[in-house]
Amino acid sequence: MRLDGLPDVPVSHATLDCDGRLIAADPALMALNDQAGGALGDRLAVPQLATAARLASRLGILVSRSVRVADQDADLDLWVRVQPEGKGVRMAVSGWREVRPQPLAARSTIVLDDEDMGWETDAGLRLTFVSIDAARRFGVDALSMLGQPVTALFTLDAAGDGALPILEAVARRKPMREQRARLRHGDVRMVLTADVKQDAAGEFAGLTGAARAAEAEAEPVAAAPAVSASFTQGLDKALRSPLAKIIAHADTIHAEAEGPVQRDYVDYASDIANAGRHLLGLVDDLVDLQAVERSDFSLQTEPIDLADVARRASGLLSVRAGNAGVAIARPLPDLRVPAAGDFGRALQIMVNLIGNAVRYSPEGGVVSVTVTRNGSMAEAVVADQGKGIAPQDQERIFEKFERVDPSEVGGNGLGLYIARRLARAMGGNLTVESTPGDGARFTLTLPA
Repeated sequence: MRLDGLPDVPVSHATLDCDGRLIAADPALMALNDQAGGALGDRLAVPQLATAARLASRLGILVSRSVRVADQDADLDLWVRVQPEGKGVRMAVSGWREVRPQPLAARSTIVLDDEDMGWETDAGLRLTFVSIDAARRFGVDALSMLGQPVTALFTLDAAGDGALPILEAVARRKPMREQRARLRHGDVRMVLTADVKQDAAGEFAGLTGAARAAEAEAEPVAAAPAVSASFTQGLDKALRSPLAKIIAHADTIHAEAEGPVQRDYVDYASDIANAGRHLLGLVDDLVDLQAVERSDFSLQTEPIDLADVARRASGLLSVRAGNAGVAIARPLPDLRVPAAGDFGRALQIMVNLIGNAVRYSPEGGVVSVTVTRNGSMAEAVVADQGKGIAPQDQERIFEKFERVDPSEVGGNGLGLYIARRLARAMGGNLTVESTPGDGARFTLTLPA
């Protein structure tokens, strides 16, 4: 049923009860609901409109947003405004602009052999499909992988020049060929290939690929071009400004700066702000990753006070620690431990170490930050009271995109890799000592 003439409708109204059932509607909205299989007295059948109605009813606030609704061979761009009213909600829909969707990108050209394991991701590189039978042959539970980042299934190996073909594929929107990897379960060496998926608007929508066991006699894989500076600059330009706006608006809602907001909506805003900060951190890490892996990367060192750096890093994380119920024992104010290094990079390393310690410390725990001189080196030690790190994982955590438990809430597996590269670029090192169940001690050394 075509909605002929509806683009000329200025505003169409509807009334819904507290359970989302349609009580009354103007002809335009009634026709749209009928086309979606709904009827008067039943729940609103247009998903985008029903979602806005549920949100307004649950939070008790006005919801106003743009939505796109499928209408046979075209889409409708609508503006929906939903206002709680009595025990139900009142909806006003305007816009009614018809949009002809762009054709979807061609299907993947990846051809799976009998021994290959198929996989797909969404735009956030989270797994949406893993071949069940093929995964079972490798001892992997395919269903448990769904929703996990692709790095929960594969450990990605860099090419000879330090580049990761998967990042190049995402950045340049081009097929990924010969990404070397290891299956986390059983440490089987794999070769990944993938095509880029696009949505109807031509935007990146994920990867669809195949994984096959690497053969020992396979010919050397040609190295993909390194992740270029233009890639990280593009990320910075494309993501930093909109993410900053999202975080600012979410923080405003969370702080109730413009008036009281229902508690669950406040918490929702806090989640949005935290997710935005996580993405900004990922952008920063990718920019740093591109820098530290250049063959000519170096740092200009100067005299710094490592104790002062440790105190500043502790101060920067004091609010986060307080919110988590964790105390930070920092160096005394009059302690001085001269060292040679880059102040900003040393601070970055200490913030990373203390932040990790706070994240993995139990409530009521203490993160100890001490700085001493040891012969010709200055040492800063960050010790926590967390669950510790198994011996076999203590070197692995310094590798790229590696985390002890990818299912845990945390970083992206780049922080410690970058921190160690920075420490060594300053003539020092970053190491860890840990006993499972007895916390971990990370030691940053710099020339004294």
